[in-house]
Amino acid sequence: MLATVLLIALIGMVTVSNRERDAALVWERHAYDVMLLTRTADASMARSEAALGRYVLNELPEAGRLYYAEWRSAGRQLGELQRLVRRDPDQRARIEELKELYQQRGQELSAAASAAAAGKGSGGVPWFFQAGLSETGPKLRAKLQEIAAAERVTLGKRMKETRAFSAQAEKFTEWLGWLGLLIGIGAILLGLIAYRAISERLAARQEADTEASRATALEQAVQERTRELREANDRLRAEAAERAAAEAQLRQVQKMEAVGQLTGGIAHDFNNMLAVIVGGLDLARLKLSGPRREVELHLNNAMEGATRAAALTRRLLTFARSEALIPEAIAPAALVSGMLDLVDRTIGERVAIQTRFPEEPWHVWADSNQLENAILNLCVNARDAMNGQGGLTIAIENMPVASRQVGELEPGDYVRISVTDSGAGIPPEIIDRVFEPFFTTKPVGKGTGLGLSQIFGFARQSGGDVAIDSRPGEGTTVAIYLPRSLRSADAAEERAGSVLSHEPVHGHAGTFILVVEDDPRVSRATVASLEELGYAPIACGSGAEALRVLEQNHEVELVITDVMMPEMTGPELVRVLSDLYPHIGVLFVTGFVGEAGEAEELSGYAMLRKPFTVSALAEAVGSALSRVSGLHHASTSAAAE
Repeated sequence: MLATVLLIALIGMVTVSNRERDAALVWERHAYDVMLLTRTADASMARSEAALGRYVLNELPEAGRLYYAEWRSAGRQLGELQRLVRRDPDQRARIEELKELYQQRGQELSAAASAAAAGKGSGGVPWFFQAGLSETGPKLRAKLQEIAAAERVTLGKRMKETRAFSAQAEKFTEWLGWLGLLIGIGAILLGLIAYRAISERLAARQEADTEASRATALEQAVQERTRELREANDRLRAEAAERAAAEAQLRQVQKMEAVGQLTGGIAHDFNNMLAVIVGGLDLARLKLSGPRREVELHLNNAMEGATRAAALTRRLLTFARSEALIPEAIAPAALVSGMLDLVDRTIGERVAIQTRFPEEPWHVWADSNQLENAILNLCVNARDAMNGQGGLTIAIENMPVASRQVGELEPGDYVRISVTDSGAGIPPEIIDRVFEPFFTTKPVGKGTGLGLSQIFGFARQSGGDVAIDSRPGEGTTVAIYLPRSLRSADAAEERAGSVLSHEPVHGHAGTFILVVEDDPRVSRATVASLEELGYAPIACGSGAEALRVLEQNHEVELVITDVMMPEMTGPELVRVLSDLYPHIGVLFVTGFVGEAGEAEELSGYAMLRKPFTVSALAEAVGSALSRVSGLHHASTSAAAE
């Protein structure tokens, strides 16, 4: 009976010790959850501020939405953090201070976001810079670190309690084993007095007790090993979280370096071009009363600088994947075959060109002008790498691409367009920088450093990628991967043939043209150019005004409309015109399409990119009128049939 009482008492003490140990483990997990949530909230705020930094620079809505989503996610995480520490008065006070700092920081950042959304002047850059100088952000992170530090102190206490209760449970278990051993010895003593049968039964019971002791010891060993593995896993998770934070910080530094390099390059090139434009116009103004030849020379210099600035802007838009693309079904092999004469004239006779095309050409869905410019840029780079003489190979290949085989391309069928030269190659230490904007190894004045960046932006915008392979002394291969398109090119070629079969139509003197432009300076320049060409232009500042003019004037044959306009965009206006006035031609004029619509909304219409010359305007108007003439001809033929 005494042994039974002791046994029950030891079992009760072991149960209590295990319960206390489990409770301590629960508090340990709670402390880990609080520390992990502080890191998660800090990371969400950092991602939100990084997205806001991109938003105030490029004013793209995707970056703004990402900023708001990440900032709201941080707020929810702070609410969850407040729920977790509700039983700790000290932590609750810290959380209240943290939420006040969060609200203050949100107001500072929302000012930059609102300014960026307005899109006037410098946008939200000054506000974002002022928010970066505020002390609220460091105080916010410091408060998060203070909460995590307090939890670490609590965690240390809980871990000590866990170890103490575990040691106590092990001690009670050991006593329980000794008691079992004593009970076994007592059974053996009783067996010496009892009958042989009882002795054998007691021996069997002793053996069973021994096996139970072994099982208990094995269970204790398993529990100890499990505890060690849990602690090791927790340490690995903490190290992984710290490493992820360090990697995120490194990526942010790299992004800021890239933005700095891009900004410096743009400022340098645009200042050079503006110096040419301003200097040329100033000299022309001073020479107005002088010889006509000097005035024309200075005006030509200013026009050349403006043209280079426009080309640089278009390259920047392509690099940023914001240039409007007009995709169509293209067979790259046929496109390269048709531009070989242009490549020959561009790179010179001292470069031998070889081509390699597949037997069955695949089509791609891309902008033919951009693809042609990309191939021509690669050929010019190859010529420069060979110092004007050598061998150049243009190859078109049909390639199934597996996952992660080429950059970040999704698995599928692709057309590989590669240009290979026999030049000196690219050193390994700079090959990773060739796609950076404004990075070039050419002498000053020989290149802008945007060629490969422009090709990279066009390929990514078309759903593909660019790869480069170079070895010093063996030459370089640059390959453009574009996804295969299963759309038939017959319809596109038929449309192109029907339009291009007509010579540009220059409307007769007095042809009425409606100019829809919200910028009065651009509107005045366009109207003056059309009057110089002999047309009769009518100017209006919005889509709604254009519809009112068309109701009163039924002699308008062509509408020239800007793409980006307030209230009603150019594509929205054209959708209304196609229903009400299908006989009127359309010419889009744009500098940046952005949110106005997808490229499919602009396909099928003539397009003129800003800035433009009078001759470019004349050619675009003629092309648009020829499209109208072609459509009238097609409808007449269909009616006759």
